[in-house]
Amino acid sequence: MPVVDEPVRLGDDIIQDPHALYRVLRAERPVRPAIARHGLRMWLVSGYAEAKALLADPRLRKDADRAHALFESHLAAAGVTAGPDPSGDLLRRHLLNTDPPDHTRLRKLVNKAFTARTVARLRPRIERITDELLDAMAAKARVDLLDAFAYPLPITVICELLGIPDQERGEFREWSATLLNSGSDESLHQAAGAMAGYLTGLIEAKRAVPTQDLLSDLVHVSAEGDQLSHEELVAMAFLLLVAGHETTVNLIANSVLSLLRHPDQLALLRSDPPLLPGAIEEFLRFDGPINIATLRFTAEPVRIGDAEIPAGEFVMISLIGANRDGERFTDPDRLDVTRPAGGHLAFGHGIHYCVGAPLARLEAEVALGRLLGRFPGFGLDGDPGELRWRESTLVHGLDTLPVVLG
Repeated sequence: MPVVDEPVRLGDDIIQDPHALYRVLRAERPVRPAIARHGLRMWLVSGYAEAKALLADPRLRKDADRAHALFESHLAAAGVTAGPDPSGDLLRRHLLNTDPPDHTRLRKLVNKAFTARTVARLRPRIERITDELLDAMAAKARVDLLDAFAYPLPITVICELLGIPDQERGEFREWSATLLNSGSDESLHQAAGAMAGYLTGLIEAKRAVPTQDLLSDLVHVSAEGDQLSHEELVAMAFLLLVAGHETTVNLIANSVLSLLRHPDQLALLRSDPPLLPGAIEEFLRFDGPINIATLRFTAEPVRIGDAEIPAGEFVMISLIGANRDGERFTDPDRLDVTRPAGGHLAFGHGIHYCVGAPLARLEAEVALGRLLGRFPGFGLDGDPGELRWRESTLVHGLDTLPVVLG
C-alpha cells in the first residue's frame, strides 16, 4: 500500500540551508507531499533514484498552458488568490515548458548551437573575456566576485552568441533576477513585460536586417518547413538568454565558495591543474546551480517507491538534494575533486537535459582555472556565516561573494 504522509511545510531553510533539509527528508521519505511558502501543495523529491526516474518519466508533463491552469486551481483550493501570470504568454512557450512533439521540434533548432564541438570553438573568446575581467580585478584589493567576474563572463558570452549589442545588456541582470527570485506579482509582471518587450523589438530588428548570430538564425530558420512562431521566438530568446548565463554564474560562484570552504581541496587543485575538468563535475554535484528543477505535473497517477502521486499534482524535483544522496554517492557531503566524474543530475536528465551544459562546463573550466592561477592568495572577505543565498527555489546561488584577492 502507498504511504501517505502529512505535507511538510517548507520555510526559509529550503533556500538558506537546503542540504540540511534534504538530508532529513531523504531519511524520512525521499518523495513526500509538501506545502510551499506561498501555499502551493506539491510533491517534493529529494532522493537520487526517484529524481532520476521522474526526470525522464513521460507521465510528468511540462505544457505551459496546462501547468498555469493547474497552478491557478491549486491556489484557489488553498484559498490563495492567483495574480497575473508573471511569466506572460510571450515568455513561457519555450523548451522547458513544452512536451513532445513541440519540444522535439524546438530542441532540434538549438541543439547544433550547443554541441561540444561547436562550443569548443568559443574557447579563445571565452579566454579573452576572462583575462580582461581578471585584469580589471587585479587593480583592486577586494571585490564581489559575482559582480566583478561570475556574472559578466557568461552574460557577455551569451549576449555575443545571441547578437545583443553591448549597450543593451545593462538591465538583463535585474530582469533575470526578478523573474527567478521569489518576489511580488507586480515586480514579476513588470520584469516579464519589460523583457518580452525588449526581445520582441530585437527579433523584429533581426527579421528586417539579419546579423551573424544565433538569434538571427532562429528568426530565419525553418524546421521541416515549420518556422518558429513569434511567441516561440520570444520565449526561446528568453530561455537562451536567462538560462545561458544564470546557470554558469552560480556554477562559478558556488565552486569558488566550495573551494574556499575546503582549503585542502583548493590546495590539491592548485597542485594538480589537470584535475580541473573532473573537479567541475564534483562542484556540480556538491553544490550545483539549480535547486529545484523546473515545474512538472502528473498527467496520470505515478507510483514511485512507496509513494503514489495522484494525477494533476505538481512535482518538485530537487537536483541538489538528489546529488547529496548517500545511496548513490559515497560520503556525499564531502567535497572531493578527485571523485570519479559522472552520475550527478545538476543539468537534469532525460529529454529536458540542459542544452547549454557543454557551454557552462567550458566557461567554468576557463574561469576557475585562470582565477586560481591569477590570484594564488585569494580568500573570503568576511564571515562565511553571513553569506546569503538568493530568494529562489529554482536557482541555487549567492546574493554576493566578497573576496580579498591577495
